[in-house]
Amino acid sequence: MSTKKIRVAIVGLGFGAEFIPIYKKYPNAELVALCQRNEEKLNEIADAFDIPKRYTSYDDLLSDADIDAVHINTPIPNHGEQSIKALKAGKHVACTVPMATTVEECKQIVELTEETGLTYMMMETVVYAREFLYMKELYENGDLGKVQFLKASHQQDMDGWPNYWPGLPPMHYATHCVGPVLGLTQNEAEYVSCFGSGTIREELIKEYNSPYAVETTHIKFRNSDLSAQVYRSLFDVARQYRESFEVYGSKKSVEWPLIEGKPLVVHTAKKPEPEIPEEVESPDFAKLLPEEIQSFTTKGVYDEDENTHLSFTQGAGHGGSHPHLVHAFIDALVNGTAGYPNARQSANITCVGILAHESAQKGGEIIKLPDFTFTP
Repeated sequence: MSTKKIRVAIVGLGFGAEFIPIYKKYPNAELVALCQRNEEKLNEIADAFDIPKRYTSYDDLLSDADIDAVHINTPIPNHGEQSIKALKAGKHVACTVPMATTVEECKQIVELTEETGLTYMMMETVVYAREFLYMKELYENGDLGKVQFLKASHQQDMDGWPNYWPGLPPMHYATHCVGPVLGLTQNEAEYVSCFGSGTIREELIKEYNSPYAVETTHIKFRNSDLSAQVYRSLFDVARQYRESFEVYGSKKSVEWPLIEGKPLVVHTAKKPEPEIPEEVESPDFAKLLPEEIQSFTTKGVYDEDENTHLSFTQGAGHGGSHPHLVHAFIDALVNGTAGYPNARQSANITCVGILAHESAQKGGEIIKLPDFTFTP
């Protein structure tokens, strides 16, 4: 195993704090700095984890030549701008979802990675959740047979969330359901058609001029006979938190549980009808990780009652994905490969949501995605 060390800084310490102990124990990473605007909180966390460098200014952090890569965990409106700044400063970038809020920002990030040779990876949790990894294993082993259709949802009650969340169009934060449908077969979306349904409260509509309680999108895959359906809700829909993914194959199909904590359902073709479905507890995939971080698939900073972050609590720990994300990112930097999803794939996934909402505003009009092929 390589002894190369990637010097990392974490930016944003709400959800981002979950990754601190993982980077600290990862054999090829050195967590050298934290960045947080609130200096009191910054020092409290940095002291607790013995992190030497502390920044309240993102620009100051980017000027530090000792930092190879940044892991951005800031609010959604900052992702595009901060990723672009980091790439221009010569830093590799891992960024929580979504990649950006506009198609133009996504294009710029892709172009910068092509120009600089730097690595960008969107840290999409669902494509590293144990349930997804189980379905991926079935797919790669041929157990699913021919994949015929994919479906995913992300439903969440966002009432009470601060800042930019109230009234957010559902598809503007769709990577948790778009990521897995494209990620299983490593396809890209060619075009989308989306319908809005229902109406949220008037005080929420005015924030983004978006009335929809639910948005449902059909995705046509590029150079493939496959299509997928994803749906998303954020306000005024009665539903327990659910990030779901379902794959339908000719031999086997796998459905995410309807209720959190229940097992997956695997359907096997050509059995007697009552025997077709089988409940299966998804195995953990810590075996794919370096031994030093395997324990983080089942525990982390936010497993203690006194340490809570609503995203992590509602997402049921994000399926043990966090150490897999760190491994994919650092391993890509050490070996000169691309972690999934790379810049182009991240742009495709993110822009499905951006352009789907635009489609809903146009009554379901088909909208093609850019191919994000960079030409200098």
